[in-house]
Amino acid sequence: MNILIENVSKKFGSNAGISKINLEITTGNLVALLGPSGSGKSTLLRTLAGFEIPDAGRIWFSGKNATSLPIQQRKIGFVFQDYALFPKMTIFENISFGLTIQGQSSEQMKAQVNELLRLTQLENFSKFYPHQLSGGQKQRVAFARALAIEPEILLLDEPFGALDVKVRKNLRNWLHRLHEKLPVTSLFVTHDIQEAMEISDEIVLLKDGCVEQFGCPQEIYEHPATTFVKNFLGC
Repeated sequence: MNILIENVSKKFGSNAGISKINLEITTGNLVALLGPSGSGKSTLLRTLAGFEIPDAGRIWFSGKNATSLPIQQRKIGFVFQDYALFPKMTIFENISFGLTIQGQSSEQMKAQVNELLRLTQLENFSKFYPHQLSGGQKQRVAFARALAIEPEILLLDEPFGALDVKVRKNLRNWLHRLHEKLPVTSLFVTHDIQEAMEISDEIVLLKDGCVEQFGCPQEIYEHPATTFVKNFLGC
């Protein structure tokens, strides 16, 4: 799904969460929202998800005005940093939760969940509970649950932030490979420059709620648009 963001702003009291954001995200791209704390990364992500409604501007999903569209109509999967798994449900039940809400038949559900278990390399863990899994495995369950409803947009709020360095690297490489197989447009929040450079198709670099630069990793690194971008990336 193509995402067009036109002059979008969102304030929290006297603080500007995001200000006059203009972006166009191409269908199928994996996009990093990069910047220091307080730069507006999560606010932009939550606004796309529908958790926050813009004070000004418009958001379009493949030509449809989604600015005030209810969350359940946005065809979005959301992955949180803390996994947000249901502790008393098995891994199979966690992944199938959204499909149950949609009223999908048990046969369809089983086939779809089993395919997601295969994609996320969790085939042998369907009957386990979250407390029996490692951090990396829990995050893969969270990805699978978000993908189960077949979203057209996948939003990831610092999905690797709670993991140690080795697990982070393995999981982000896994996500990059997985994303190449899926017809979904994805945006992920990160503070990690290397992470953004390694796996994203494009980077949105934010500062104080504004876009400093938007482009492919190589372009941004080789041609920083501002002094902030140059210093932040260490060009």
